[in-house]
Amino acid sequence: MNKGAVSRRTVLKAGATLLLSVLAPVRAYAAQILAVRVWPAEDYTRVTLENDAALKATHFIVKDPERMVVDIEGLELNPTLKSLVAKIQSNDPYIKQVRVGQNRPNVVRLVFDLKEEIKPQVFTLAPAGNYKHRLIFDLYPVKAADPIAAMIEKGDWSGDGKTPPSSAAAAGSAPKGDMPPLKPGEAQAAAQAPQTPQAQLEALKPDTKADPRAELKNELKTAEAQTRAAEKVDKNGKLVRMLTVVLDPGHGGEDPGASGKNGSREKDIVLSIAKRLKARIEEFPNMRVMLTRDGDYFVPLGTRVEKARKVQADLFVSIHADAFVQPTARGSSVFVLSEKGASSTAARWLADKENLADTIGGVNVKTQDRQLASVLLDLSTTAQINDSLRLGKSVLGEIGGINRLHKGSVEQAGFAVLKAPDIPSILIETAFISNPEEEAKLLDDGYQNQLADAIVKGIRRYFAKNPPLAKNRLT
Repeated sequence: MNKGAVSRRTVLKAGATLLLSVLAPVRAYAAQILAVRVWPAEDYTRVTLENDAALKATHFIVKDPERMVVDIEGLELNPTLKSLVAKIQSNDPYIKQVRVGQNRPNVVRLVFDLKEEIKPQVFTLAPAGNYKHRLIFDLYPVKAADPIAAMIEKGDWSGDGKTPPSSAAAAGSAPKGDMPPLKPGEAQAAAQAPQTPQAQLEALKPDTKADPRAELKNELKTAEAQTRAAEKVDKNGKLVRMLTVVLDPGHGGEDPGASGKNGSREKDIVLSIAKRLKARIEEFPNMRVMLTRDGDYFVPLGTRVEKARKVQADLFVSIHADAFVQPTARGSSVFVLSEKGASSTAARWLADKENLADTIGGVNVKTQDRQLASVLLDLSTTAQINDSLRLGKSVLGEIGGINRLHKGSVEQAGFAVLKAPDIPSILIETAFISNPEEEAKLLDDGYQNQLADAIVKGIRRYFAKNPPLAKNRLT
């Protein structure tokens, strides 16, 4: 056989191989599920699927019984995804169980059996922090719990176990603690106000009887009942102004915050400190506390501010334990909002870092209220910042008695979580979790107790010098 024939045969064979490779069906690449996580909470339950590529999902609700069905394209069932079944806890408020299966080639179906009707949000997140692509399922209750009613139901009002909390209207109209004594008849009527949680809830309900001016009457009646709920008659017949403090344990859920050398996580430490602080504040009969989160779940920065405003907080205290690039950084700090820029390069760096919480924790940008965020920034007043500085100075002075201060004065920067326009707000960096010595302190029960005691003293000292006044809140 001559060389020309061999050459032609080789060319034809190569051409045929190339043609077959073009015509052959190409198997679609199946994304790989890398991790599954479930974050149950009363506010909402979040389910996260972390994967190596962006996923497309469709979902729909099925009634009787309540179910949410999710179809995920470009996916093959793997052991990691199957492990989701075992991650559903029996005490999850919204999910009874989940079923996982290969619905058809390249499509996996999840069926969430639900405990009640839910309002789902399904969205994807681009890689951020240590996470790759994420597919998020947030299951919210159809009717969100009223924060005031929730406080009453839990008994989270004053330390005496009797005084119910106020609502928005109550905190805005309650009198000062040094108000003159009531008349005998008025004092008796106030003392006979409903005390049981159920009775308190009934007192806050509007009158629904038909009336030409029913709406106005209902509003007035509700406001009156709520004002009563904000007041406590002391043994001398004086009305005591109830004070509401909102504690904000930073990070949570998908957002672990900073980490220590020994594996400790900021989100766990600050929640522990916040719970200790809550218990101490509630020992005072005229003070009550709400936590922006009471478990390991993510709360967006704007939602934390919104929660404080809904209960008409008198103070907002955000608790953190940050890290720095150098393990030698140490000391406690207190920050307030700045209108004009950060007070130092380190403060600006820290604020930028903390403001990334929504990116790490995962916010559904389609539902995020950008207009609200803008309004909160625009309404941040000089008066609020001045009050925050007074509060910060008082707390910083007490913390300085148990730990070295990173800086001897209150610092300022553009922290998103401090932007409630009508609530004095501070952010406490309890210590540097990145410093092994301070990490050990933060993990110590004794130090956490000392820290909680110091913060309470600072708050009480602030209120002693700046008694809260009746004021009309921005709504």
